[in-house]
Amino acid sequence: MVAGWLSTVASVGMAVGPPLVYADQAFSIVRKKDSTGFSRDVCAILLIANITRCFFWLGNHFEIALLVQSVLMILAQLALLYICILYRPHISPETLGTSSRPLSFWQWPTYSQYIEFLAGLIICQAILFLIFGRSEFYVGLLGFLALGLESTLPIPQLISNYQQRSLYGFRMSTLIGWVGGDSFKTVYFFLQHTPLQFQICAIFQLSIDIAIIGQRIKYGNAPPISAILAQDDDLEQALVLGEEI
Repeated sequence: MVAGWLSTVASVGMAVGPPLVYADQAFSIVRKKDSTGFSRDVCAILLIANITRCFFWLGNHFEIALLVQSVLMILAQLALLYICILYRPHISPETLGTSSRPLSFWQWPTYSQYIEFLAGLIICQAILFLIFGRSEFYVGLLGFLALGLESTLPIPQLISNYQQRSLYGFRMSTLIGWVGGDSFKTVYFFLQHTPLQFQICAIFQLSIDIAIIGQRIKYGNAPPISAILAQDDDLEQALVLGEEI
């Protein structure tokens, strides 16, 4: 009886917990009206990975709690992406027109372009699943793509922290949520005997979380040099305007 109750609580936690991790990050961005420090590539990874994971579920019916988690995560990341674009920093590549990515991938100026890309992704995956969905190899490949991509989630943040030499703008609550959530789900996946894809990718993702903890200890949370320079430019422009008036 107790074991069944604990299993239910764990399943609910798996479904609801990960999407809630990003609530505090969203509130922080809205409060500061600035998304500096949070990599929008995190949203890209989670959206693409969870859309793919939904198609993986169609071919391999893993726990329903993990499917619900994917749906809730998609909704949460769509909201967070909108907030990040609304309050993007003045020095972002799409604002300056300096994106070096092919077709400016995931550095587009409008929210509708992101939605169009995701809609196209869903249509392409639906067509491929209709053609190859009966193949065990294809379904297994979908699983490794979905979970493998999701396991790279902390990497854009790791790179962003390294480039800025700071974790400014990246909420400590988000980092704690990542480490706690990934630790919990790693144990959960092994206890529930989920498909091998879940177990391997969970271990890899947890190792990246630990690396970000190392960055937190090394770099701290001071504003990056780019943010300080941007503030100095704004102050200089304000002084010039004041003198002209």
